[in-house]
Amino acid sequence: MNFPSELKYTADHEWVKLKDGLATIGITEFAQGELGDIVFVDIPVNDAELNQHDIFGSIEAVKTVSDLFMPVSGVVVELNNKLDQAPELVNTDPYGEGWMAVVSLSDPGQLEKLLTADEYKLLVGH
Repeated sequence: MNFPSELKYTADHEWVKLKDGLATIGITEFAQGELGDIVFVDIPVNDAELNQHDIFGSIEAVKTVSDLFMPVSGVVVELNNKLDQAPELVNTDPYGEGWMAVVSLSDPGQLEKLLTADEYKLLVGH
């Protein structure tokens, strides 16, 4: 299982990649594996200002639907529209083409409170 060290993680199984003040967000390889085959991703929050822990959408697998929780506060500036036609990208490339949203951070200090790759590995038992 892959746990990229340059990412930050949440206990809700989201990951965050910071670049130039923008945070790209997705779900972890562990999470997509637990969900199974993903058939739909619903993220209706483009241009929305959200707080850390707010629900920013949902992800539907063959047997379940799960909420997505915002790992950091900020304004959603981009959504991965590829997921509308190819939600399976979350299964096949969760840290690449399967990303979900890009957020302009309003409180960069929140990143320090997220989990490191090693902490997340311990959380999920790897």
